[in-house]
Amino acid sequence: MADATEDRMQKIVSLCKRRGFVFQSSEIYGGLRSAYDYGPMGVELKRNLMNEWWRSMVHSREDIVGIDASIIMHPEVWKSSGHLANFSDPLVDCKVCGERFRADKAPRAESGTPATITLADKGRAKAALEKVQGLAEGIERDGKTLTGAVAPERGYVCPNCGSPFLSEERQFNLMFRTSLGPVDPVAAIIDRVKASVEAGDDDKTLRAKVEDAMADSSVYLRPETAQAMFVNFLNVQQSTGMKVPFGIAQMGKSFRNEVKVEHFIFRSCEFEQMEMEYFVEPGQGPKMLEHWKDARLDWWKSLGIKEENLRLRPHEGDELAHYSDGCYDVEYKFPWGWDELEGIASRTNYDLNAHSTGSKKKLQYFDPQKTDPDTGKNGWRYMPHVIEPAAGATRGLLALLCDAYDEEPGDADGKGARTVLRLHPRLAPIKVAVLPLVKKDGMPELAREIVQQFFAAGINAKLDEQHAIGKRYARHDEIGTPYAITVDNDTLTDRTVTVRMRDDRSQKRIPLSTAVEVITTALGQA
Repeated sequence: MADATEDRMQKIVSLCKRRGFVFQSSEIYGGLRSAYDYGPMGVELKRNLMNEWWRSMVHSREDIVGIDASIIMHPEVWKSSGHLANFSDPLVDCKVCGERFRADKAPRAESGTPATITLADKGRAKAALEKVQGLAEGIERDGKTLTGAVAPERGYVCPNCGSPFLSEERQFNLMFRTSLGPVDPVAAIIDRVKASVEAGDDDKTLRAKVEDAMADSSVYLRPETAQAMFVNFLNVQQSTGMKVPFGIAQMGKSFRNEVKVEHFIFRSCEFEQMEMEYFVEPGQGPKMLEHWKDARLDWWKSLGIKEENLRLRPHEGDELAHYSDGCYDVEYKFPWGWDELEGIASRTNYDLNAHSTGSKKKLQYFDPQKTDPDTGKNGWRYMPHVIEPAAGATRGLLALLCDAYDEEPGDADGKGARTVLRLHPRLAPIKVAVLPLVKKDGMPELAREIVQQFFAAGINAKLDEQHAIGKRYARHDEIGTPYAITVDNDTLTDRTVTVRMRDDRSQKRIPLSTAVEVITTALGQA
């Protein structure tokens, strides 16, 4: 089962590169860890997904507006939000295989139970045995496994080899720090280090002095888009006259220096989010959480993702942030198992309160039509509570690829076998391919005219005249193009074309003059 899962994921990754969805960033220089570039097909699919989200969240509602805020914000924003002090992961190193991982994501193991250590081969197992002999007694090797170890009191083992021999946990802040302004912090750091060494300072004192030297110019790449919506609460409400309940939506890039990146683009250091903060009256949070959790699950289903691959998972009490009174995850069944696509959290008034305290500005809403429950007088001034649906665009793209990827075996001789991406037609990078049967007799010129008609109608079309017609069909099946129009000899005489459907490969003849109308109707009904 594990081999089949890994094989399917490798096929998807291979298709992504071969067909221009995702490339390793800086590949000609050896690539960069956890950095990816979206190619011609990938950028279209991602934008289509994000446009669907924006249309659903903003353009289809009267109570939600959008913003596009700066990636770099005042560092006090992150101090008030708690990110500077608390946005960190517990980092652990395995003393056997060297794996570095997050303690909170490690496999659980009951303290005192046997812990089998499994290495890649016998040679590495021999080397590992030498390492652990000084750490515990009774460890024996059997091929590429070590036995005799027991799980530690901390209750987890290495996710790579299963070793219980681990370093102490240390906190690792996930935010990327950089410098802003015409200041060279390196020179100031060198001066502080020299002075600290001369003074004989310990490591803690030295670190404090270095931090102080960097403080004046330090800024951070945002780890989430949410905080900009909180600090702009008054700007948006007062400039638009929005009345509670209302929402602020934003899409954009965020950056996290993840301890462990994994599963292709699922967890990476640079990613795109689709987040919305919905402001409600105090006491309305639980009711609106129920509404939004169902609405968000339904939205993912509307993209054509199979229902059996989606689920809502409520957070247990020990998973909730200290300020949250409820949270759900929309999870997708990826090849490696269930994992998060989107979180829907009731954040109470924590964020507005934190920024109100930090900025000394009253981030409140006044409703002249409501009675103040504390005074009984007309007019209620309060700090709204917030429901936050926060989705990952890059994770969503991967879920779409995983869900749409399909292989058809063909007949007994293998004829007709194909790989196809069954993407929802609205999401497909190219909506229709226009294929001249041959590159002569005026067919390419006529095909180009048809493409221009689709462009004029706002439909992304592609003229494809390279290779045999069968290979072109196969190519567009792999990138998820839902419709293909073939210009052939009959087109030149009777002005009809063949429309081929991606999913079942069925074909029908239609008048050339109706081609744009037929495809437009099919997209609208999909």
